[in-house]
Amino acid sequence: MQQGAIFDMDGLLFDTEKMYQHGWLVVADEFGVPRSPELGKACCGTSGETMAAVVHSFYPTVDAYAYSRRVAEYVRDEAAKNLPIMPGARELLHYFRAHGVRIATASSSTVAQIEKNLAQSGLREYFDAIVGGDMVERGKPAPDIFLRAAAAIQIAPADCYVFEDGYNGLRGASAAGCVAVMIPDTLPPTEEMRGICTGIYPSLHAALDAIKQGKL
Repeated sequence: MQQGAIFDMDGLLFDTEKMYQHGWLVVADEFGVPRSPELGKACCGTSGETMAAVVHSFYPTVDAYAYSRRVAEYVRDEAAKNLPIMPGARELLHYFRAHGVRIATASSSTVAQIEKNLAQSGLREYFDAIVGGDMVERGKPAPDIFLRAAAAIQIAPADCYVFEDGYNGLRGASAAGCVAVMIPDTLPPTEEMRGICTGIYPSLHAALDAIKQGKL
């Protein structure tokens, strides 16, 4: 078992990625542009300039930063009403804590939003460090956020699991030299993901079982 564990948040710890996917469509209506189902997929796991560049590529005449902020606001409001924890999340975090594994987040969301969600769900106590997208210049798929998270828990990247649901996050985890583990949510596994991931599991419960059996 690795000494560190780094978790994405949306679509991994919480069932909020679907909120984001819907948010990209709803906000298109507000900005008076056609809905594009592919935009949410392209933005999945990104933040900052990377996300803005993706939005701009879909809607060149729209203020990409304003659009992205509005989507974040939409998801924040929806999550405040209902924040479902992904199956197996609490059990996996508890197992790691009981076995001395250091735990961090590496989410494209802001630190404030991460703290709010973890507090609301009762999961905050499990985390030794919180790293958000507003703490790094380059968002996923750059490795920066994972390197920072590993440093924050004082564990070498190669000794850290990274649990992710999104392609960009897994690319960043692999580039950082971490043990990339995919738990698919809205995006299915691809040949690329199979090539860069140490394991792909249908749920965090399944990943925990693999760890207990010494397979991960």
